[in-house]
Amino acid sequence: MTHSRLRTDELAARDRYKLLTGLVVPRPIAWVGTLGEDGVPNLAPFSFFNVAATSPPTLMIGPGATKDTLANIRATGEFTVSVVSMENAEAMNASSATLARNEDEFVHAGLTRASSDLIAAPWVAESPAAMECTLHSITDFESGSMVLGTVVVFHVREDLLDGTRIDQDGLDPVGRLAGYGYATTREQFELVRPD
Repeated sequence: MTHSRLRTDELAARDRYKLLTGLVVPRPIAWVGTLGEDGVPNLAPFSFFNVAATSPPTLMIGPGATKDTLANIRATGEFTVSVVSMENAEAMNASSATLARNEDEFVHAGLTRASSDLIAAPWVAESPAAMECTLHSITDFESGSMVLGTVVVFHVREDLLDGTRIDQDGLDPVGRLAGYGYATTREQFELVRPD
């Protein structure tokens, strides 16, 4: 089997994007809630998202450079991440619409704002779980930024918890594929580590 070699320095930015988003799949979706300095809530989904560390518990999101989310995080130093389940996938998609800065995506998508315990940014009440985060750091790149946030509170629907273990079937998370594609985790299997 042969492989094509594609040097990143010989590719247009759009082609690099298509390769990255087509190969790094499925990507979990961070449904990020922020509050602007003007008090207007903002909600946007980002599939450039993952765990960065466990001590302290740290999440990484990659919001686009021109998004309200990034400006709000820079201004307030906080954000929430709600989990996108299959049940609320349509609302997540609706919240990705391009709206005016003073429009509330929670209202636009028909969602309920839940109040956080330790920060001002709201989270999605319909989500099976959410995390309140304070800003750790921001690293800027040409095409966007990488935001690291320290989780200060976990909100998890009680029926999904067994101690601190999460019922993955009940969580029913949605991941992002390339283009318009999404995936769930219904097909699961285990591999025991060799060590």
